[in-house]
Amino acid sequence: MGFTRVQLEEHYGREVPDLLPDPLRLLFVGINPSLRSAATGAHFSGSGNRFYPALHRAGITGHLIRAANGFSDDDLAELTSRGIGITNLWPEATARADELTREQLRTGRDRLTATVAEHRPTVVAVVGITAYRTAFGLPRATTGEQESPWEGTRLFAAPNPSGLNAHSSVDDLARAYGEIAEAAGIAAESAAG
Repeated sequence: MGFTRVQLEEHYGREVPDLLPDPLRLLFVGINPSLRSAATGAHFSGSGNRFYPALHRAGITGHLIRAANGFSDDDLAELTSRGIGITNLWPEATARADELTREQLRTGRDRLTATVAEHRPTVVAVVGITAYRTAFGLPRATTGEQESPWEGTRLFAAPNPSGLNAHSSVDDLARAYGEIAEAAGIAAESAAG
């Protein structure tokens, strides 16, 4: 499904509903939805986004989710049956994550804390180290496991899957996300490849 620039811009400020299965074992936290995600209703749906290819390569999903046109029923079932949820630090769509202010990212941490308190995920993974540093007030944080402010929930900072992040390949993302999934008790699918 193609969108014109004008059609995408109509989605500025719209929210994409959180995906919060019960039980929630692993909660991936993006920075905020893209305009395409707002248009399709599916998180990480941009054509250059490497989130779902990395999940599949890591064996976290049994099939490659193609969210460019929204989630299929099979895609949603694949994520929710494994206890994988998705939310964002800031709920409103923008063209680029760097449009967000420090205050919005810090407010996002409070929003995330409320989500964790309500849904009690085993693991939370914030994808985007720069946004993590700002939201959590930790300017020197590196990727990997962090000290969690939430009792009973482990916290990780992971690389951003956006195609704009030239520092991480799909293989790098798959390794990082695979370790996080293992911490959440999500076994790798043997059929992934």
